[in-house]
Amino acid sequence: MSANSWNTKVGLNHVGAYQVSGVPYASGSIDCTGYDGKEITFPYVTRWVQVNNRGTFNLRVGFSQNGVTGSNYFIVAPKDDDANGAVGTSGVLEMKVSSLFISGSDLVDVVAGLTKINIASTTTDTGANWSGSSGVG
Repeated sequence: MSANSWNTKVGLNHVGAYQVSGVPYASGSIDCTGYDGKEITFPYVTRWVQVNNRGTFNLRVGFSQNGVTGSNYFIVAPKDDDANGAVGTSGVLEMKVSSLFISGSDLVDVVAGLTKINIASTTTDTGANWSGSSGVG
């Protein structure tokens, strides 16, 4: 057994990286109208993500450009002016992703808690793990 066998890199299945609080990430007032999927790339793999739609149009959210332009995405409805200006929100989604793709709204906020896992962990020889294939988005 090597003397350095304990010195391993933190990867996608490293439980401890998800048990601690995430490093804060926020990007606000994003205009993704006119995009077939604007990519939001995180500096590290996420522990959780929340997408808020403060705009006036439906927001498509997917995990690849193929997902957003195809049928593997979810919708975050626009803000509801009748409900005291409440924003449309995805709620907190506990997912390990290195990027999101958004399309359709004129005022989007993305908030996340980050792990210290390198985003290269979500890439394989054939590209990103989250390809937009059925059920993946």
